[in-house]
Amino acid sequence: MEIWFSLPKVGWYNAILQPAFHLPYPDDTLAFVVLSTPSMFDKALKPFVNKERLKIIRDPVDQCVSHHLSRVKEKFPDQKVDVIFDYEILPSRKPKFLAQTAAHVAGAAYYYQRKDVKLDPWGKKKIYGVCIHPKYGGWFAIRGLLLFPDIQVLFLKQPAPVDCVSTEEKRIELLEQFNFHWQDGRYRDIIEVKERYSEEQKAYFATPPAERFRLLGLTQEAQRSTFH
Repeated sequence: MEIWFSLPKVGWYNAILQPAFHLPYPDDTLAFVVLSTPSMFDKALKPFVNKERLKIIRDPVDQCVSHHLSRVKEKFPDQKVDVIFDYEILPSRKPKFLAQTAAHVAGAAYYYQRKDVKLDPWGKKKIYGVCIHPKYGGWFAIRGLLLFPDIQVLFLKQPAPVDCVSTEEKRIELLEQFNFHWQDGRYRDIIEVKERYSEEQKAYFATPPAERFRLLGLTQEAQRSTFH
């Protein structure tokens, strides 16, 4: 699977969040933020679908990520490895972890938020933040968190994320595009990128989830019959 692992300690994450969002591990616990790059679609998802065609019953991307992270866990048979996926939620309906915050503290991608704009033009409007990767811009995804509860890293230096959208004007443009025009994907190209999603991949993610099966040569009827 074409993924990036970025290295944080749990304490870096917990230090900037309210207790309700803390991860229940000691501060020095080793963790990895898992990102998928644009080539994940061709190098991981499509081969996974072709191989596991009759077993896919829910979401192909989520199952593909789960499959590959399970393989990562198998590489550490003597270690306890916990996995939290980006879509998992607590009984309170809060996410199990804040993916964009985790990516920022790990130095993987810069999480641009309203507080990063000095002259706020939005008044009382709700403005959501967005992560930008220095190589892929907005053409990537945060897929999960790998935690090693029995490994404590005491002397790890925290990396700073690359501030690749450094001007006030560009930050306003980024947040405007992400919050009010996210469907057209322009925010993903706020910087010059090295790689972006293929046209096929863009079409896949632009399609409502219930209709994506046919784009991969799958049918929902097949999924139901396989499930039963």
